[in-house]
Amino acid sequence: MSLRKDRFVPSPLIDFANRPNQGIEFGNQSRLNQTDGAPTRLILASYNIRYAVGSHLIPSGLARRVGYNFPRPRAAAVRRNIEIAARAFSDNRLLPPPDILALQEADKETARAGGQHVAARLAERMNLPYVHVGAGLPRGVNPKQREWWLNFEEQIGVDEESDTGVAMLSRLPLEQITRIDLPWHDCAWRPRLAMAATIKYGEEDLRIFNVHMDPHGPLGNQHQQTETVLQVAERHEGPTVILGDFNTLSTHKAIEIRKLMESNDFFTPFPTKVATWRGAGLRYHADWIFVRGVRFSRWGVVKPLGVSDHWPIWAEVQIA
Repeated sequence: MSLRKDRFVPSPLIDFANRPNQGIEFGNQSRLNQTDGAPTRLILASYNIRYAVGSHLIPSGLARRVGYNFPRPRAAAVRRNIEIAARAFSDNRLLPPPDILALQEADKETARAGGQHVAARLAERMNLPYVHVGAGLPRGVNPKQREWWLNFEEQIGVDEESDTGVAMLSRLPLEQITRIDLPWHDCAWRPRLAMAATIKYGEEDLRIFNVHMDPHGPLGNQHQQTETVLQVAERHEGPTVILGDFNTLSTHKAIEIRKLMESNDFFTPFPTKVATWRGAGLRYHADWIFVRGVRFSRWGVVKPLGVSDHWPIWAEVQIA
């Protein structure tokens, strides 16, 4: 494996010393399914749930500029969308019920999420345990200027005592939970991160990485973040999955991230340019599932779901 280690930059200086377990939160662990024997199949899914606020990213951003912030009432809308997502991931109609569900933009009690802990509420509705890793938002730091075409997202208030982050919901025990703070550049108000967890799969330890990359800045910024995850993944000698929101919001970025992952022996069944994100008539391949030492049986994109501006992606895998 070849990684360009000289291009790494420091991670955000956020003090997790006073945060319980470095911002890692475990919930619903009593609902863990302690089954005997190895599963015969494993369904993996990834979803940038966008704090369950709905699919209208760009229209809602434009509406806020003229003083209207929808949907209203926010808490009820978010709860309703979480119910929709829970049914979709449970009823075996749009996709097989996932054994591992990786979430990005899983807000924890933010105003924009109507005060909801998105991962916890979704896990409760799905009757699953969860692990949430908080981003650790800097307090009192004003947002930096960003590219206007990416400046539609509703921001978390600089003085809010809340957080966003990534999460995993799992039917199988998650072990060796790790937070991975990613290099940042132009978005100091919102640090990017990944998390990793290990599950027992037959005789193997399957290491799963849930990532949320930054769409801002040039392609090199994203490659630095991806290479940080690859560097951590290199320490695991067994089968490995890297999935999540890579924010490859252009055909060029999608092609190049695929090249980077394949050059490090990670592969995907998803053809480049499969739409997983939409906004104002645009469609991009933002979300991916890459594997090493694992083979795919089937895969899909859950396009009817309108809980977020992303669509969930999923795959059935077996150890190669």
